[in-house]
Amino acid sequence: MKKIAIIGIEGKKIKEITLPKIFNSEIREDIIHKVFETTKKQQPYGTYVLAGKDVAASGKQSHRRHKYKTLYGHGISRIPRKVLTRRGERFFWRGAFIPSTVGGMRAHPPRAIRRQKKINKKERKIAIDGAIAATASKKMIEKKYSKLKISVGLPIIIDSSTLEQKNKDSIRLLSQTLGIKIKPIKKIRPGKGKLRGRKYKKTRKILLITANDENATKLKNFGLDINKVNQLNILNLAPGGISGRITIWTEKAIKDIGGMK
Repeated sequence: MKKIAIIGIEGKKIKEITLPKIFNSEIREDIIHKVFETTKKQQPYGTYVLAGKDVAASGKQSHRRHKYKTLYGHGISRIPRKVLTRRGERFFWRGAFIPSTVGGMRAHPPRAIRRQKKINKKERKIAIDGAIAATASKKMIEKKYSKLKISVGLPIIIDSSTLEQKNKDSIRLLSQTLGIKIKPIKKIRPGKGKLRGRKYKKTRKILLITANDENATKLKNFGLDINKVNQLNILNLAPGGISGRITIWTEKAIKDIGGMK
């Protein structure tokens, strides 16, 4: 089995650990993308449910004789109307609600209903195992990050005692020693998206995976996404359905992942 170095707080190799078999799994990019599409949380495409209907239109108009507030004898078509002004039995109406009126609903709008897609358990396991294996693949990471040059062994494993150190020491190890930019890059989006509430584009943060009994929430403020081993899924291992995310593991996390079935 392949052995990989564990990096201590000083940025030097302190010992080696044997990688679990899961890091030798086959990386099926097609299945990873398929599972991502069924897992992602995306607002379904469609119109607002009350679009064109949020008016005080009764929906039905009566043409009965000798009844108050009817259209009998006025020569008015039978469409839903809203009352703008009234004086006794005389009303100033305006058509509303239906597609043929100003400000009314669309005739056949797209329904905002998303059908729940299903995925087989075996496919989901193949996708997660492959996404974990991709974190140890230099080829996959360099394919995803074209400008990144990796000088350390993969996967990147740090000593669990690093999380108990001061924040500045932990960040120094991750940024300077490993040569990784911790803070995500923020750019202004091109096109009309700037006018629609999404002016900026931001790269994904580096993923730090800890053991189930470890606590590293204090590092969240320094530009890291932190997940425990039992929280791993395609959304955080392969954002966008593309595997090969830069991931840092703790020594205990590697042992926990080795115990998973």
